[in-house]
Parts: sequence; structure tokens; C-alpha cells
Amino acid sequence: MSQQQTSHPHTNHLIHENSPYLLQHAHNPVDWYPWDKEALEKAKKENKLMIISIGYAACHWCHVMEHESFEDSTVAGIMNDHFVNIKVDREERPDIDDVYMTACQLVSQRGCGWPLNAFALPDGRPVWAGTYFPKDQWMNVLNQFQKMWEEEPEKLNEYAEQLTQGIKQQEEIVLGKPQALQKDHMHAMANNLINRVDKKHGGREGAPKFPMPSNYLYLLNYHKMTGVVRSLEAVETTLQKMAYGGIYDQLGGGFARYSVDAVWLVPHFEKMLYDNGQLLNLYSSAYQVTGNELYKTIAYEIVDWLDREMTDSSGGFYSSLDADSEGEEGKFYVWTTNEVDALLTPEEAKVIRNYYNLEDKGNWEHEKNILHRQDSDETVARELDLSLTDLTITLKSAKEKLFRARALRVRPGLDDKVLTSWNALMLRGLVQAYRATQDQSFLDRALRNGAFIRREMLKEDYRLDRNYKDGTTKINAFLDDYAFVIESFISLYQATFDESWLNDAKALTDYTIEHFYDEDSKFFFYTSNLDDPLVARKKELGDNVIPGSNSAMARNLNFLSHYYYQNEYESISDQMLFNMIDPVVQSKQTSFYSNWALLFLEKIHPTYEIAIVGPDFQSMASEFQSHFLSNTIYLGGSKEGSLELLKDKLQPGQTTIYVCQNRVCQLPVVKVDEALRQIKYLED
Repeated sequence: MSQQQTSHPHTNHLIHENSPYLLQHAHNPVDWYPWDKEALEKAKKENKLMIISIGYAACHWCHVMEHESFEDSTVAGIMNDHFVNIKVDREERPDIDDVYMTACQLVSQRGCGWPLNAFALPDGRPVWAGTYFPKDQWMNVLNQFQKMWEEEPEKLNEYAEQLTQGIKQQEEIVLGKPQALQKDHMHAMANNLINRVDKKHGGREGAPKFPMPSNYLYLLNYHKMTGVVRSLEAVETTLQKMAYGGIYDQLGGGFARYSVDAVWLVPHFEKMLYDNGQLLNLYSSAYQVTGNELYKTIAYEIVDWLDREMTDSSGGFYSSLDADSEGEEGKFYVWTTNEVDALLTPEEAKVIRNYYNLEDKGNWEHEKNILHRQDSDETVARELDLSLTDLTITLKSAKEKLFRARALRVRPGLDDKVLTSWNALMLRGLVQAYRATQDQSFLDRALRNGAFIRREMLKEDYRLDRNYKDGTTKINAFLDDYAFVIESFISLYQATFDESWLNDAKALTDYTIEHFYDEDSKFFFYTSNLDDPLVARKKELGDNVIPGSNSAMARNLNFLSHYYYQNEYESISDQMLFNMIDPVVQSKQTSFYSNWALLFLEKIHPTYEIAIVGPDFQSMASEFQSHFLSNTIYLGGSKEGSLELLKDKLQPGQTTIYVCQNRVCQLPVVKVDEALRQIKYLED
């Protein structure tokens, strides 16, 4: 037995895992197992109910329930005597989470969160599921289910049958008929989303407020393609209020997962890689559209945070930062006015108090202040009777002092596993930041991360692994891993014109069709046909805080069909969209189908294919891509390469731009502004 095991009074089967979340529970008195054959076979052999407890490292209420219940020997005694107890990291195994989360939603008839605690028969079929429970309630629930299993097992079998059927029925899909895409549907989707945006504070009306980056990326594209001004206004209001709010780390960069209120003030302090990768993409895109320097600043600060706190020496990016430190949510990030006054000169303290709206009694709980902005630099400078230059200098000095002091505090926990799909989202954001700013360092970071994915996660047959930690990869990848890597590799090709990235994207797509595609529903399963089956093989159809993997694959297939002239890709993508048009339009819930709505935009107007060929291709492509152009793909290089559309495009001694649609090109030009004038979008 290792020293690590003997130094604790309790050690369970999670000690052999490398997930930070599972390792947090490795010394609980609860005899936790990971989800594996040993645990599943034990439940069947001993005929015990299973408790499947699902969470993630940055989850505040997961920590609370662990401390109250899973570290308690009395609770552990009940769980160990009567149940087989399984801990799941939802970020490693979203497939398991999806099954039991669906069960929870069916039981409660509302949304559920984490920790997710499900009770299941020995064969894995769920009988009931809930979320956080205080200790006394949890003990009552345990005793209730143990008694029912002993006295009325047939009732639990009946519950299991009903729930399992309900889970499977969630996957029932009506095939959509091929149809001409209607502009009325396009505008209806956009209006459904715009009308739900909080006109004063941005984001969806009410609380809590989640960033939902794909919603606003869709609205940017809708604005670009139609010229509808209120679409851009909804984006700008949201992005400014988020950047000013407590949801944004005003000292260290990066966004928290969501705001608990309706004004972006009080965050749930955990920081997730997937949010920040998408928001880097969104703020960079908004900077392209508007030229607003605030958006550029936010992009740079997100990347500073990424470099400082979230980058592994291998080139991979870590998953998340905890909400808690020293057992208290947000403690690392908040300030009393006494702390600020002690660290700064009187002039600096006055600026910080006004700029970030600090109050002597605090603007949050326990007389603590969450740094947040309400006004522009110009307004604050005027109120303080300072020049804008003096405000900027004083603010910079004061922020540096506060940041150095904060760095000495106990830091929030870091989940240092590397997830393929989340890395791909950040990679895509870095490429977009490069496009928007023309800063080569952003592209260099993206290329290093792409090389990491190729080296560590991608296998010779184009199978991907899901996660990486301490030099080890494990868990067969899921559909979102493939979808977002394909998207990110396409973006790397467009930024570099290195065809190896595009060829890998195609090979990954072919692998995905072989192992995930369902001929009956015309969608992709979330799990590979190589994986051990769960009680249901589910599909991810909607979009949420992360775009759904099916909508992402449909968009990938659409773009790759233009590069490779693959009718099969186009046909699959078309049918997937036809399946979704009626549900999206009839539900009027575009915010949960925004990536599908973006695909609708990309199909209703022919995609622009921008070919740039010749010795000066790189600088000309960079200049071209600094503009935000919706529904556009780029291809080219110093030579024609292997893509069909580039054939016979190279003209000796010059770099030439071809603006094409449906493989038909306009007259070639040699200047970017001339090519831009050839691009026209839909009229409102």
C-alpha cells in the first residue's frame, strides 16, 4: 500500500483514477467506485441498488454535499452497507451524465443541476434521481430506497421501466422532408431570440444569466447577412454588460460560468475553459464587426489568463478553476474597502472605489465587494475630474498592486485534466483572435494546441481520446470531441493554408460517419459504436452553453462539402437541418437551437468560397480574414495544392483572389478591397 493510501484513514477505489474530481473523493469513507466493469458486476452479483453520483471539480454544491454527507462516517455506513456507490466526473463521461440527467428531468419535470445523484437497479436502469441534498434529507432518501428495494422491488422495477422508456422516447425523431429554405423562417428564428434579450442588461431576460456565446455569434452572423440593426444591438448590449460585470474577472481576465442575478454582478465564480474559448471567439468576432476596443481588450485578457493559469507544458489547456478557496465561494476574487485602502495610495484607492463601484459595507455578502464597472472610462474620468490619460495611468498602477496582492491568497482549485472538445473550442477562439487582431502570437498558440491534439489525442486510425492528464490519455472520445476538433482544424487550415489540417478534418469526419452516424434518424449518436452500451444510446440535438455536437457536425459537413465536392457530406448536412427546422421554428426557442439557426443562414445563402493563390497569399489572406464575413470559407496557398476549386487558379508572378459561389467564380482581382466589393449578402 502506498504512502498516499496509508496517510489517510479511508481510501477507496477512486485512488487509481486521474480525474481531479474523482481524486477529491478518493479518501471519503464512502466506498466509491469509478464507473467500470468491477462496479457494475458487483451490483449485479450482490443484487444491490447503485448510487450514481455525478459532479465535476469546479462544482460548489458538489463540494458542499461531499463535506456534509460523503465525509460523514454515519452516512457512509448506510451507503456502503446497502448500495454500490459510483462516482462519475461528468466532464469525462458526459454520456453517463446525459442518461441520468434525463432521468432526473423526467422525475422532477424541471431542470436539474449538479451534483446529480441517481438511484439505479443493478442493471443500471434509473429508478429516481435528484440533485443536492442536506445530510438529513440524504439519509432519509437512502433509507427510503433501501426499504423499498427490500420490501417492494417490483415497484422499483416498474419505475425503472417507465424511466428507461421515457429516456429512449427523448430520442424519437421525425425525419424532415426536403424543402426550400424560407426567409420567413430565417427571420422568425432571429426574432424569437432577439425578443428574449434583456434590452437593458443584455443576455436572456431574468436570472440566472449564462453567457450562451453561440446565441450572440449567431446574431452577429444574422446581422452581417441581413443588415438587421437590432440584432447587432442585442449583441453589443450583452457583450458590454458582461465585460463590465462581476461575471468578468476585472483583475485577471476570464469569465465565470454564469451570473446568479439579472445584472451580471454576482457570478458563480468557477471559470470554465469552454466558456472562455467561445467568448474569445465571440469578442474577437464582435471586434471585427464594430472596431470596439473594449472587445479587443477582453480578448487579450482572456488569453493572458489562459497563458498564466490554464496552459499545460504539453500545449494542452486545463479544464476549469474552482469557485471556492479555503472552503468559501469567491473568496479569492472579492475585496473589502479596508483591504483596498491598505494596499493603494489614497488617489489610487479613490479611483478603484469609483471605477469598480466599491462600497464600505460591500456590494455582496459579508461586507465584500465584487469588482464591476457601470460606466465608461470617459464618464469615470469626468466624474473624478481627471484626464483620460491620468485615469488610465492610475488605474493601471492600482490594478497591478491589487493583482499582486491577490496572487498571494490561497488559490481556487485547478482541474488540470485536458479535454479534447474544450481544447478545440479554445483553439478555435485563438484562431479568431488572430484573424481579428493579426497578432501572430494567437495563431502560434493555436498551432501548438493543434499539434498537442494530433500528438496526444489523435490515433493512427483517426480515433480520438477524450482526456489527457499526466502524460496519459483515456476514455474513447465522444461526438463533441470529433465535431469541435474538425471545426478547429478547418479553422487552422483557413488561417495557414496548410492542407494537412484540412485533410485531418476530412479523415476525422469520415471516421465519425463510420462510428457515430445513425442511418435511421439521420443524426449522429453521441457515443461511438465501439463503446460499451448504456441503458440508452443518446443523441445531442439541442444547443446550450456549448453548441450541440449534431449541429456542429452538420455545419462541418456543409463546409467540407465545399472543399472536397462531397455530395454525401452535403446530403447528410441537409437532412439533419430538415429534421430540425420545424422543431426550432415551432418551439420558438432559438436560444437552444442557435447553431442550427446559424446553419440555416449558411444554407439559405450560397457559401462564399474565397481562393487566394500566389506568392503573397499569407499577407493577403490575413488582411482578408481580418474582416468579419459570414458564411465564408478560405482556401489557397503559394501553389494550387490538391483542392479542386484551386485548379488552374495560379497566375505566374502575382497573387490573385477569386470570389466564388457554388464553384463558379467572379473575375479575379489582385486587391482585397476589390474582392470585398464582390461579396453581397441577403437584404432584410
